[in-house]
Amino acid sequence: MQKEKLPRHVAIIMDGNGRWAKSKGLPRVEGHKQGVEVSENIIDKANEMGLKYLTLYAFSRENWNRPKAEVSALMSLLKEFLIAKKEKMLRTGIKLNAIGDLDLLPTEVRQTLEETRRDTAAGKGMTLTLALSYGARDEILRAIKKLLRQELTTDKFPVDLTEEEFAKLLDTDDMPDPDLIIRTSGEHRLSNFLLWQAAYAEFVFNDCLWPDFTEEHLKSAIKEYHQRERRFGKTSDQLKGVS
Repeated sequence: MQKEKLPRHVAIIMDGNGRWAKSKGLPRVEGHKQGVEVSENIIDKANEMGLKYLTLYAFSRENWNRPKAEVSALMSLLKEFLIAKKEKMLRTGIKLNAIGDLDLLPTEVRQTLEETRRDTAAGKGMTLTLALSYGARDEILRAIKKLLRQELTTDKFPVDLTEEEFAKLLDTDDMPDPDLIIRTSGEHRLSNFLLWQAAYAEFVFNDCLWPDFTEEHLKSAIKEYHQRERRFGKTSDQLKGVS
C-alpha cells in the first residue's frame, strides 16, 4: 500500500475478545491474550505500511467495573505487552504514547508505561497511542477543570477560547485527529471514544471479532476510507474547485 494513500491517523476500537473466547468455550482471559497477539501484529503491520499515528482503545474507564479477576488479568497482560514490545519498538522506531486517566492504573503498570514512553520518545517511526483508563467524557471534563484552574491562577477566564486552544487541553494535544476509526465485532457505536476528536473521522465497522482481525482487514478498511469523499462541511464542487 502506497504511503501517500494512507490516512495519517487510524484509531481502532478493539472489540470482541470475550465473545471470541465464549464461542470457543474458553475463559475470557484467553480471548484477551489472543487479542494482545493480534494487537502486536497490527502494530507491526501498520508501522511497516508507513502509518504515522495508530491509536488503540485498549481499556476504558468503564472497564474498571468488570470482575476484579478480569481487570487484574488485563493489567498483567498490559504490563507484559509493554515489557515484551519495548525492544522491538526501539528497533523499529515506534514512539509510545498513552491517553486517559493514567493515575488509576496500578503503580507497577503505570511505572512500566512511563518507562516505555520515556525510552521510546526519540522514535522517528509511527506513534502508537494506547487509550488506557480512557473515557472521552472524562477527558473533556478534565480539560475543563484545567481551564478553570488556569482561571484561578490568572484571574482571567478566556471568553474568546477557540476550538484549537481547547484541543490543546485534551490528552491528544500532540497528535492529529483521527482520519479513520475502525470498530470490530459488528457494534456500531463509539463507546465514549475520542468524541471531540472524531468530529470529521470516517468510520468503518467490521463484523469480525478482534482476535480474528488481520492485516487484510486493516487494508480493506483503509481502501474503503479512500473511496469516501471527505467534505468537512464543503460541497463536492468546492472540493473540486468548481464554481
